Amino acid sequence: MKLKAKLRLALGFLFAVILLLGGLGAWYLQKLSQEAQGILKDNYISLEYTRVMRNIIDEANWKPEDFQLFDQILIQQERNITELGERESTRQVRSHFNIFRVTKDSSHIGLINKQLNTIVKLNMQSIFRKNEQVKKNADEIYSYLVFIATFCALIAFSFIINFPRYISEPIQQLTEGLREIARKNYESRLGVERKDEFGEMAKAFNQMAEKLDEYEHSNLARMIFEKRRTETIINQMNDAIVGLDENNNLLFINSMASEILGLDIRLIVGRYAPDVALKNDLLRTLLNSETSTKPLKIFANERESYFTKETFEVKNEEQRIGRVVILKNITPFHDLDQAKTNFIATVSHELKTPISSIKMSLKLLQDQRVGTLNEEQKNLLAHIRDDSQRLLTITGELLEMSQVETGNIQLNFKAVQPQEVVEAATEALRFAAEQKQIDFHIYLPSGLSPILADLDKTAWVLMNFLSNAIRHSPEKSVIEISAKEDKSRKLIEFSVKDEGKGIESRYQQRIFDRYFQVPTNGQTKTGTGLGLAISKEFIDAQNGHIGIESELGSGSRFWFQLPVI
Repeated sequence: MKLKAKLRLALGFLFAVILLLGGLGAWYLQKLSQEAQGILKDNYISLEYTRVMRNIIDEANWKPEDFQLFDQILIQQERNITELGERESTRQVRSHFNIFRVTKDSSHIGLINKQLNTIVKLNMQSIFRKNEQVKKNADEIYSYLVFIATFCALIAFSFIINFPRYISEPIQQLTEGLREIARKNYESRLGVERKDEFGEMAKAFNQMAEKLDEYEHSNLARMIFEKRRTETIINQMNDAIVGLDENNNLLFINSMASEILGLDIRLIVGRYAPDVALKNDLLRTLLNSETSTKPLKIFANERESYFTKETFEVKNEEQRIGRVVILKNITPFHDLDQAKTNFIATVSHELKTPISSIKMSLKLLQDQRVGTLNEEQKNLLAHIRDDSQRLLTITGELLEMSQVETGNIQLNFKAVQPQEVVEAATEALRFAAEQKQIDFHIYLPSGLSPILADLDKTAWVLMNFLSNAIRHSPEKSVIEISAKEDKSRKLIEFSVKDEGKGIESRYQQRIFDRYFQVPTNGQTKTGTGLGLAISKEFIDAQNGHIGIESELGSGSRFWFQLPVI
């Protein structure tokens, strides 16, 4: 029998029990009601008739209307004779009443009362008898109902106890079987032997488990082969690779990683990685989730080598199942970059001396004692002076960048007053500003706290801001230089605000990148694209922050922040 049919049968049975109890109760109540109505009809009405006839005898003056009323009541009593002997007594009442109506003999009144008493007595005896019978029937009905209700309750209780178990046990078995399948125990089977939907479900589950078991065993050899092939490919890669599961257990490391880390693959695979890292500083560095742009310097292959760390999270349907750490050997690229940096430093240093000599010669040529120059010669000397100054600036920036790239930034930290930084920058560029009739508006509140910084490097950054502002500001404009203190954050903010055309928002995020230059219309001379990048390196090296606020058509504000002492 199907489960649907069993449910229908069970619910139908409960419904039938309810109908049976309700029907029996209604039938027995109807029976008791009929018996009570019979007592009322048969006896209480006769008693009421005798009461009315007695009242007429007691109160009447026996006028014609009294005789008429008595006769009507007597007729009704004659129609309601229900008890044995009641008919004879009623007939006697009729006989004596007829004689009394004619003769007016009062002796017949006593006979009438005697017969009425007999009728009352007969009906009262019947009432008592019928009442006892009704009580007896009611007790029997109560016993029957109690028995039937108890029987139905026992059946219903048994159904309530057993039927849910009948449903839940196969479901529990199926749930446990699914858990075993989830644990990849494909040999699990359900022992449900039934011919309903649960039996079909168990059969389907067993077929599924059998197919999964077959699939697992049929693909096991192939999976092992693929695993070994993958391991071979990983081991032959020149990059060091370390694989971890979601619990930070070491899944695999290739031979390059084993050589660099100095660990035996056979001894560490499967172990908890942080435990292994307790005795291996390099592995501890690799497990660190923090990202760093600086390459790692590791002694490998009997020389200092440089590596970059890359970490990849491995996910399966948005669930993290592990991660892979790769160390890429960038030693050849590092050597090339180092050679480039050394070349730039050497060339810049060698160019700086002759450029300075050229500037000295220009000053001598402009001296009136050497001779008078015509207007064309003066223009040529001005162009030579500007180009040589530009070359000197470029070589200076290249030298600074070579220090940055080599990590050899030499900082001389000391207590510096913010006024010193502003004065050093403005005095160095005041002449250049006057040539374009640009005014400096300096805002320096009194009582500024000193900063712990390198005066030369910090002034260089502010001069770079000012130089850019002068270059991109129109003539007869104003450049605002300010320094203000944020006491809550314990820092001093320096800023330079110009009235230039501003910088588009799409370029602002790249403004501090090396060699990046904001596109111009070709009228403004641009630099190397290194000044702001060097400025950022100088400020970062002093634990500060640097940034820009600009809006196209409203000028730009460059700022940097340094901590106070």
